[in-house]
Amino acid sequence: MTLRRYRRLPPLPPLDTWGSRFPFTTSPARDRISIRNPTSAIRVAQSFIDSKKVSTGKPKVVIEAFPGPGALSRAFLALPPSKLRKLIILEDYEPYLEYLRPLAQADPRVVVVPRSGHSWDTYSYLLESGDLDVDITPWEQLHPELHFVTHIPLNVPGEQLVAQLFRCIPDKSWLFKHGRIPMSFVLADWVWRRISAPLKSNERCKLSVIAEATSTCFAAMPPESLSPYAEHFHPATGAQASSFLIRKPEQRRRGSPFLAVNAVPHAEQVIDRGSLDQWDYILRRLFVLKSTPLRSAISALAPGADVLLNTLTDKTLPEDQRVDIRSAVKNLNVSDFALIARAFDAWPFAPEELNIDSFVNYERDLR
Repeated sequence: MTLRRYRRLPPLPPLDTWGSRFPFTTSPARDRISIRNPTSAIRVAQSFIDSKKVSTGKPKVVIEAFPGPGALSRAFLALPPSKLRKLIILEDYEPYLEYLRPLAQADPRVVVVPRSGHSWDTYSYLLESGDLDVDITPWEQLHPELHFVTHIPLNVPGEQLVAQLFRCIPDKSWLFKHGRIPMSFVLADWVWRRISAPLKSNERCKLSVIAEATSTCFAAMPPESLSPYAEHFHPATGAQASSFLIRKPEQRRRGSPFLAVNAVPHAEQVIDRGSLDQWDYILRRLFVLKSTPLRSAISALAPGADVLLNTLTDKTLPEDQRVDIRSAVKNLNVSDFALIARAFDAWPFAPEELNIDSFVNYERDLR
């Protein structure tokens, strides 16, 4: 039934013409990956909307960024009104818009906004235009309607975008002004490994800690469901793609595994509102020395930061209020970093200028 509804929507071009219709060598689309298989798109849409940790029993208002030509968009529209109340599509690449605009004519639930999902101003526009018509809900409860979905570009700025979205959660900025909204990503396996890297993993990084501190993240469907890559995604791999991407690390080339992921912000945040820059500074400095024991790495925070070791190992404190400074940075958990941040905040000689990029600075850097 869902596939039948999908096929009633304005069609996409035949799959064997996508390479010429949506050339990947042009700059705006160079690192864009899009689901192209209708059955796969339907499964992904359902895994985003129907997950027990994400579903609220009310129809969703989905903001979809970087949709490509719209296979996943069509999969959302194949859902009944009891599942989807509105689909707001953010796309500024004209060859994709050609196949997205007809959706707004075919289904009154669709709003196509010809703006980039990278831009902060785009989300302000949604409020000013009235397109985003949802209530602000208490943080304690998952937002009953609003849900953010995006394909993540296959490049470093794409990973940076993911990091920025997680960083918006503690301060309740960006769309989180409306409440605790779930996010869903179609992203590369190498980004997912960095997000979900466990303790002691060499892939554990600043992103791993921020994601763990702010959200519960999980694969929306078995990763093998979207493998092999060529059966599910555009652009397909081939001689031209391989030649074009020869300078990229292998894991960041087209054809590397992609998967679907859900992220649900925690009701209780470990990172206090207003302290994100401090956490970001600490994590950035320490993870440069991720394999070094904390007792040696802590001096990277600032001259004289070794004094913090006394606070972190104070035997007059309960054991759960102390940090094992023999542990390597990559072996520290979120609670350990919370104690380090608390000690750093209380230190009278802590640096005042932390030089942390904001979402706005990130947007500027992308231009």
